[in-house]
Amino acid sequence: ILSTLVSPYALPVDLPVSKNRAKDKQTIALRIDQDLIYSVDNQIIDPMALETTLAAQLVGVEKPGIILHVDQQVPTGKTVEVLDIAKRNKWKIVLATKPE
Repeated sequence: ILSTLVSPYALPVDLPVSKNRAKDKQTIALRIDQDLIYSVDNQIIDPMALETTLAAQLVGVEKPGIILHVDQQVPTGKTVEVLDIAKRNKWKIVLATKPE
């Protein structure tokens, strides 16, 4: 369910560092910045509407996938909430990181 990669197309966040890389392209980008502002494909959304927003974006997609850009300052619980949403909906999710 979780691997790492870097996407040059996302808005900047202070990503964690990792040696791992994934090469599969994901369907949509989800970003959580240090101020807990959520955006999907660079459009700011209400965090309370995250699951419904993702579901609407991924409807009809054969292999739905999300690349998750989470600032290092975001509490781990917020990331886990997103992972739970992805698991519940059987969406692939990739955690973006900076190369080491």
